[in-house]
Amino acid sequence: MLDQTSRDLVKATVPVLKEHGITLTRHFYARMFAHNPELKPVFNQGNQQSGGQQQALAMAVLAYAEHIDDPMVLLPVLTLVANKHVSVGIRAEHYPIVGRHLLASIKEVLGTAASDDLIAAWAAAYGQLADVLTGLENDIYGRAALTEGGWTGWRAFKVSEKIVESEEITSFYLQPADGGKVPVYRPGQYITVKVFVPVLGMMQPRQYSLSAAPGNAYLRISVKREAQLAEKPAGMVSNVLHRDINEGDILEVAPPMGDYFLHEDRDTPVVLISAGVGLTPKLSMLEHLTARKSGREIRFLHACRHGGVHAFKHRVRELAKMQPQVKSTVYYETPRASDQKNIDYDYTGRLDLDKIADHVIMPQADYYVCGPHAFMQAQVASLKSLGVDASRIHKEAFGSGGFAD
Repeated sequence: MLDQTSRDLVKATVPVLKEHGITLTRHFYARMFAHNPELKPVFNQGNQQSGGQQQALAMAVLAYAEHIDDPMVLLPVLTLVANKHVSVGIRAEHYPIVGRHLLASIKEVLGTAASDDLIAAWAAAYGQLADVLTGLENDIYGRAALTEGGWTGWRAFKVSEKIVESEEITSFYLQPADGGKVPVYRPGQYITVKVFVPVLGMMQPRQYSLSAAPGNAYLRISVKREAQLAEKPAGMVSNVLHRDINEGDILEVAPPMGDYFLHEDRDTPVVLISAGVGLTPKLSMLEHLTARKSGREIRFLHACRHGGVHAFKHRVRELAKMQPQVKSTVYYETPRASDQKNIDYDYTGRLDLDKIADHVIMPQADYYVCGPHAFMQAQVASLKSLGVDASRIHKEAFGSGGFAD
């Protein structure tokens, strides 16, 4: 624990971080990449270009300063960060490099306001944070290594199948190139794949949810091709995967990670709520529950724009027919003339939980929400307004700042 003087100095920077946090983090990344360009391939350069990474770091630094008296309040967030760090291969030796550039950036951005005492306080605070994160990450690395079929770092996987699932989503079936075992994982977790991005001239990692149940002879990811839009550039890695990666090619893969997964220590109902490519971890959960014949009541709620982008509709319909406890409800926001109502979708418009509350709200149910930020926030707010306890709502955002790229 930091001494009171150091904590007071760190807390005193909160107003400055609120006003200039983005300036600080932009300066930090530019400085670190200029002095340590070998770290560029570790970081998502798409999020760097969009400003998402700088925004996320600014918010994290601010939150840490605000909770410096009891940083363990942030443990759920730190656990999420630790999983992401392990998924891209960040190790304990990286922390001194990051710390050096962060402290230098504080001094260079704040100028005369950054006294020696303030820099010393932030150095101690950063050291405390680094110790917490490296402890969490070492535990995750250890579990990954000891898991059946597990490893740490990167492992070569061959693309055994490449299957188009919709106009935007393509699945890649991955098998260990070394002929070894496929790792055990929990439904809802993700893997990281690393590919060479020609436009950047470097390797880039991206996280993609595993879209199949555990226990197969393969890992499956189902990747949305992020097209060029007015408000954002095309996804760097997703387009390489769709365009350039084919059956027989080799991908570098990090072990399954993530603290968003199906809770299997209960037999209560499960409600899976998704939009767009956010259905991928939900499909893993659904396949797992049905394969185990769990008997739990399952509601599978999915929203997408229209039938052309509706992936896995036949698979979900098949599972719902096989097991009566599975009930699927699909919303098309703007159905096309060719879409088959009452077969492929149930409602027109955006998913509205209030209108189907009798179908969705069940005692002691767990709700798993995944999709773009705005969708996720709307569904979580609806669930809370319908009386669902926050502890029963599990969420993971897809889209800008999430896994899609």
